[in-house]
Amino acid sequence: MLSNLNFVVEPGSTTAIIGSTGSGKTTLLNLACRLFDATEGEVTVDGVNVRELNPDLLWSTMALVPQKPYLFSGTVATNLRYGNPQATDDALWDALTIAQAADFVRAKPKQLDEAIAQGGTNVSGGQRQRLSIARALVKKPEIFLFDDSFSALDLRTDALLRKALDDKLGHATRLVIAARVASIKDADQILVLENGQIVGAGTHDQLLETNETYQEIVASQLSAEEAAA
Repeated sequence: MLSNLNFVVEPGSTTAIIGSTGSGKTTLLNLACRLFDATEGEVTVDGVNVRELNPDLLWSTMALVPQKPYLFSGTVATNLRYGNPQATDDALWDALTIAQAADFVRAKPKQLDEAIAQGGTNVSGGQRQRLSIARALVKKPEIFLFDDSFSALDLRTDALLRKALDDKLGHATRLVIAARVASIKDADQILVLENGQIVGAGTHDQLLETNETYQEIVASQLSAEEAAA
């Protein structure tokens, strides 16, 4: 359960959320897109309580890439056009390029017309994530919500994707949940969640100096990387 949360996400900025399993990260993201409502306090977009906004208007400004992305039965193209049916093929390829998915789609015999099974079971987990990110990009929302959307990617692809997002989406607001510190260290602000509360907020460097919980997360990940090396 979340409690005593108070933070601002500036337009065009990247806010990252990190914390242990069960700390409330996904719940916080779901409040932003109003998958459910806060029982106390309020969530606002452009200063307006989300409860007062038409749901269709609210959702038209956002794109959510969930932790376990889901693809629909159809083709690569029909999946990418889910949020923007009028998108051109060029727009689809641009989104695939940013999402680091263009190479594997081009390698398919039918490329954009390649069949996708219900749930995306005929592509790998990393490919599902990248196609879901591309689908969000095709929609061209003002706000992107990434719920641990880079977890199935190797570190190199993760880094390339984040750089492409930075280069192409400087105007968009991003709220990012991540398990890996490497995925969020360049965020404008990082919120550290523990037991449903924010126990630290700042940049990566600031939190490394001042926040014990964040220091422990970084240290544990470094230890795991060293053990795997």
